[in-house]
Order: sequence, then structure tokens, then C-alpha cells
Amino acid sequence: MPAASRTRTAVDRELVVRLRLAVLRLARRLRQHGGEEVTHSQFSALSSVHRLGPLTLGALAAVERVRPPSMTRIVASLEEAGLVTRRPDPVDRRVARVETTVAGRALLARSRTRKDAYLARRLATLDPADLAALGRAADILERLLEEGQE
Repeated sequence: MPAASRTRTAVDRELVVRLRLAVLRLARRLRQHGGEEVTHSQFSALSSVHRLGPLTLGALAAVERVRPPSMTRIVASLEEAGLVTRRPDPVDRRVARVETTVAGRALLARSRTRKDAYLARRLATLDPADLAALGRAADILERLLEEGQE
């Protein structure tokens, strides 16, 4: 059903707060187990470049929702660490595009592997009914993210 034709359901404020806190705490815990050698902002930018790149600094700043000067500093740090490289745009040589390096892709893979392993260990402690409920919750959360591009 299209979002515009759905009726709004009253949502219990306690559910909103509990869900927000649980999602934030899980995200923080996963970041802690990622073993990143870079800051959260740098890791996020690196992930975006890998997923969407090569990108201009302006496009990357827009994706990450930061100001261009901040993104310039973030990319400079990533470049110094050998995780990204800037290449001239083939059409407009005045513009540089940022792309991940082999080392950048390796760091992302290591982090994902560590985070997945942590989450798998935690999930393995749950009973099948809880795992099934989390499967349904994951579907719902994915729908929320797709529909709520605000």
C-alpha cells in the first residue's frame, strides 16, 4: 500500500525510546567490535566511497551530510593512511574523484568480518523463536529505512 494512503497508527512513546536506544547501543557495540584503525567519521566516509564511488568531495560530503571543509579533512586523513586515493575526473580534470584503495577495501572487509562474528556469537545465544522474531524485526526495520528517506 502506498505510504500516502496508509493511516497513521498511534505509537507508544516508550516503544519509540526503547527502539531508538537499542538500535543506538547495538550500532555502538558493533563499532567497538569492528577494530577500526580510523575514526567513526572516517570509517563512514570510507564505506560510502566503497559503496558509491568514485565520488567527488562535494558528493561525498552530501552523502555523509557534513560540510565540504570537514569532508576535505576526513579524506585527507584517509588518503594519508593509504585507504583512499584521489584521481582526476576523466571528463573535467579540475575535479578529483575519491576511490578506495586495496588497503581501504581490506580494512572494510576486516571490520565487517569482526562485526558479523560478534553479532553471530550474540545471536547464537538466543532460542529459535527469538531468532525468528529478529528475522521479522529485520524485515520491518529494512522497510522503515526504505520508506523513511527523510
